[in-house]
Amino acid sequence: MTLKPNLPITFSSTHRLQWEEAQQKTVILYPEGMVELNQSSAEILKCCDGIRTLAQIISELEQTFATTGLTNDITAFLEVALTNGWIKQN
Repeated sequence: MTLKPNLPITFSSTHRLQWEEAQQKTVILYPEGMVELNQSSAEILKCCDGIRTLAQIISELEQTFATTGLTNDITAFLEVALTNGWIKQN
């Protein structure tokens, strides 16, 4: 699957993104199990609200963390997330 740059990205309604106190991490919960996320991955997925496009997510995260050059890393992670069904685009 490939991300479509002009379409908003939405976190999957069959998954839940939440802070898990026991692991001290943000996790993705779904019927088959759980995925532990690092801080960067969690921040990216929090931006997948069905309103923001890929470029908007990248821009927001670069502003939030006062850096540039995140395009390749964010795009690569979101491609994995799309393949795994954690996000979707309509």
